[in-house]
Amino acid sequence: MGKKGKRDKKGKGAEKTLAKMEKKVSRRAKKEEEDLEALIAEFQSLDAKKTQVIESSCPPPSPRLNCSFCAHPERDELILFGGEYFNGQKTYLYNELYIYNIRKNSWAKLDIPNPPPRRCAHQAAVVPTAGGQLWIFGGEFASPNGEQFYHYKDLWVLHLATKTWEQIKAPGGPSGRSGHRMVACKRQLVIFGGFHESARDFIYYNDVYTFNLDSFTWSKLAPAGMGPAPRSGCQMIPTPEGNIIIYGGYSKQRIKKDVDKGTLHTDMFLLKAEGTGKEEDRWSWSRLSPSGVKPSPRSGFAVAAAPNNRCLLFGGVQDEEEEESIEGDFFNDIYFYDIGKNRWFPAQLKGPRSERRKRRRGRQAEAAGGEELQLPPPQGPLEIVKEVVAEDGTVMTIKQVIPGAAEDRSGSEEEEEEEEEEGGAPGQPVEPCPRSSAMVAVKHGVLYVYGGMFEVGDRQVTLSDLHSIDLHRMEQWKVLLEMDPKTQEWLEESESDEEEDGDVEGAEGGEEEEEESSEEESEDEEGNY
Repeated sequence: MGKKGKRDKKGKGAEKTLAKMEKKVSRRAKKEEEDLEALIAEFQSLDAKKTQVIESSCPPPSPRLNCSFCAHPERDELILFGGEYFNGQKTYLYNELYIYNIRKNSWAKLDIPNPPPRRCAHQAAVVPTAGGQLWIFGGEFASPNGEQFYHYKDLWVLHLATKTWEQIKAPGGPSGRSGHRMVACKRQLVIFGGFHESARDFIYYNDVYTFNLDSFTWSKLAPAGMGPAPRSGCQMIPTPEGNIIIYGGYSKQRIKKDVDKGTLHTDMFLLKAEGTGKEEDRWSWSRLSPSGVKPSPRSGFAVAAAPNNRCLLFGGVQDEEEEESIEGDFFNDIYFYDIGKNRWFPAQLKGPRSERRKRRRGRQAEAAGGEELQLPPPQGPLEIVKEVVAEDGTVMTIKQVIPGAAEDRSGSEEEEEEEEEEGGAPGQPVEPCPRSSAMVAVKHGVLYVYGGMFEVGDRQVTLSDLHSIDLHRMEQWKVLLEMDPKTQEWLEESESDEEEDGDVEGAEGGEEEEEESSEEESEDEEGNY
């Protein structure tokens, strides 16, 4: 009893502190946001000139971070919206809409009148209603110098069948934020966490809201039990029963003036819908203690629902925070979480079928006493060093460790004869280089990984490559689009002070500007949206 009273008291104290901090951040952010509102209004007036839907084939999108990347619910397409780009001097924001055709491996740009304002670090969710809908909530707009932020609290829907944008105005929704998470679950959108930042202050959230897709109404949940601490960039996955799983994430707190300390969360929670699910308030938090091998602590990971009642986690970064600097270890591994078994395990690539056939034949020959077949043993971990030369002559070295192919224990004779031509030329395995803040989507059991970023010294490299892997077979990665070194230009801060004159064009990052600046890089200052 005493423990419970203490816990309740602690919870109320935390709520009070949060409310005070929210007020403080709100006051300081108001002035900043008013300044940026004028800039956003200017960009919207440019968008208002679009009067018709134009769909045109185009080159792949320029490098960008913190965009949304979703699978079309009915077509073999992936939908990319928004994002940001930082070239060392200036921040570019986007509200462009790109469609990737999976079968043709081609991109198209879709210009639709009255789109949402430019933004990054928003969330998107697709539902199959009326030919497909893409719902977007929140995110942020940054000033060209990246020092002022406007956090959105608007809700939009893209009607995919009619190619029309619609803003949904309903009271009682979450406050403005970015880095939150949103999923579609049982005819509602569920939003958790995120953060709000001004030039001098920040606040992280752990509140939960639902938006009913039938009544178009918001509800703020008050779940029973102790929930996760405030955080952004966590894993949020709906279960078939209509519950929600939260894992990991990032938050920071101020430990003294101008000194912030980041926290990588590794805990896991279940948000359970009690009863029939119609009573919005009947939810409860409980802590999960999964078995198996959990991912190492990291932020900036990407997540997606996977086949066989699993979800997956890809990549991310573990920052080593020194007094004056941050250095990161970047990842390109995949971890699966089995929802039914409450168990984590790392993915193992089986390798191309041709390699597995050789290994099987080697074992067969050995069993028959034959000596004519000399085959190398299965590969152990392999370290590959790539050098990429950027347009400005900078040589960037990318190191990656590729785990050895898992032994294939099953292969049948029929399987051996299948797809002789598949798997490409033998040789060095190909996979995405280690990265954080990648965009991922799953369609027909295939995982698609687009872009992300990694660091080389003080320089941030923003990627625009595209890889895929069949999650049923887990054989090998396919490269659908390689990184173009020509897009990797980095401008040092001292090189130019001409930001004042080009603020509008720089922040817009629109069509005219894109051709000129598509070779610029982007930086995710948090590394954990």
